[in-house]
Amino acid sequence: MSSTVSLKKEAALHALELVRDGMVLGLGTGSTSAFFIDGLAERIAEGRLKDICAVPTSEVTATQLRQYGVRLTTLVEHTQLDLAVDGADEVDPQLNLIKGLGRALLREKMVEIHAGRLVIIVDESKIVHRLGRGPLPVEVTPFEAQAQVLWLESLGCRAELWYEKNGSLVVTDNCNNLIRCWFDDGITDAYALSRTLADRPGIVEHGLFLDMADQVIVAGPGGVRTLERT
Repeated sequence: MSSTVSLKKEAALHALELVRDGMVLGLGTGSTSAFFIDGLAERIAEGRLKDICAVPTSEVTATQLRQYGVRLTTLVEHTQLDLAVDGADEVDPQLNLIKGLGRALLREKMVEIHAGRLVIIVDESKIVHRLGRGPLPVEVTPFEAQAQVLWLESLGCRAELWYEKNGSLVVTDNCNNLIRCWFDDGITDAYALSRTLADRPGIVEHGLFLDMADQVIVAGPGGVRTLERT
């Protein structure tokens, strides 16, 4: 097991200590979240956790939960979630996030705004001084998606539609496309960018998760530390 994978698993197992019997969970998408679900299912099977149900943030997560026999629920049945657990691509000092390189940013954001507490689990490499070290994913409608690329580049970034290795466009669970945006000097004002993207017709959602995380569990070579929103 590589050191990064080991650290992801360590962060996920640490977060499991927050889960209690009877909780309704929002469960994220991606490799770190998958470790959390593995551990959750193991505890349920062993009888260490009972009466757990979950709202998945992607079809991949839903499939994993079904395979383990974890009961799925919806935001209609449970409008308030006790806890949401997910990974992140970047975490800044204010616990603002970039998420979505796992291709599930819209459903993740929809689920996680319903959580009484959002806990993010990452390895130390995801901690950044300023958001935008890597690409920012933006989910767009397929109609005139290339026009959105041109508009996004007018904001000062390099933008490209995201393609699969076989040359086809990436398609989300919501039948939309994804654009990745690179900012040479990082994102100088994430709040302003978030508002600008939200106001643009045809942009369905973006990967800036601002003022949402309550706690970030970070696993590094020196151990696990917990960052709390002040």
